[in-house]
Amino acid sequence: MSNPWLSGVFVFLSLSLSAQPQRGFEAGPWLGAAHFFGDLNTSYKINKPGPLGSLAMRYNINQRLAAMAKLTAFRVSADDAVSTNAFEKNRNLSFFSGVYEGSAQFEFNFFPYKHGDKERFFTPYLFVGASVYRFDPKTRYNDEVVRLQPLGTEGQASGKEYSLIQPALLYGMGFKYDLSPSWSLNIELSARSLYTDYVDDVSTVYPTPDLLAGRDPLSAILSNRSLLPNIEPGRQRGDRRETDGFGMLSIGLMYFFNPLPCPKISQ
Repeated sequence: MSNPWLSGVFVFLSLSLSAQPQRGFEAGPWLGAAHFFGDLNTSYKINKPGPLGSLAMRYNINQRLAAMAKLTAFRVSADDAVSTNAFEKNRNLSFFSGVYEGSAQFEFNFFPYKHGDKERFFTPYLFVGASVYRFDPKTRYNDEVVRLQPLGTEGQASGKEYSLIQPALLYGMGFKYDLSPSWSLNIELSARSLYTDYVDDVSTVYPTPDLLAGRDPLSAILSNRSLLPNIEPGRQRGDRRETDGFGMLSIGLMYFFNPLPCPKISQ
């Protein structure tokens, strides 16, 4: 009995390697929206989209395969106040952060795709890749913006707080459509699987007072903003069993730098 995974890989390689060449670069701007999923948004709500902007460059390997690099900036946020979960509403935490990302992805076109072709001018595609991003969670207290990572709100030792630069796995699906031989419209729905649970500064339990001793007084204040009295140290604050994530919807306008054909040499 044949293995369906091996059969799928064989079909993928056959389609990719047999595709006609269409090498060339594309570049252009992207706009969209980003969402955060994590301890401050456990129900995966998409009611707080943050703006997103990218600059991208794609290299077309052939009509089936392409690789794209992006520089992206976006904003994410979440707030317990809008949660319908009683525990989260009483926890009363919130955050927002700008995120700056460099990414690379490998794309597979479902249909043969060729710029300027009257029949091969559109295709859905799948992609997978990796990124490195920088975040910096903040919140508001007494109408002031406060950075959370330096405060060690879950009792991290000074100098041993979580890193603000992290890697991510990215994946998603998209759709390409030629507007002209040079310009194409691209739509992508993508996700990021992160390797940190601290994008929202929430992951484990409420720390004991001695772990916050000697720090900025805001460490204790912003560590426990619960609406309930007498929250005991060690009580659940977040859930470190699942890391955070991002979801993005973006639209790009890409310009294809079509190489000029070589002139024929007369005999």
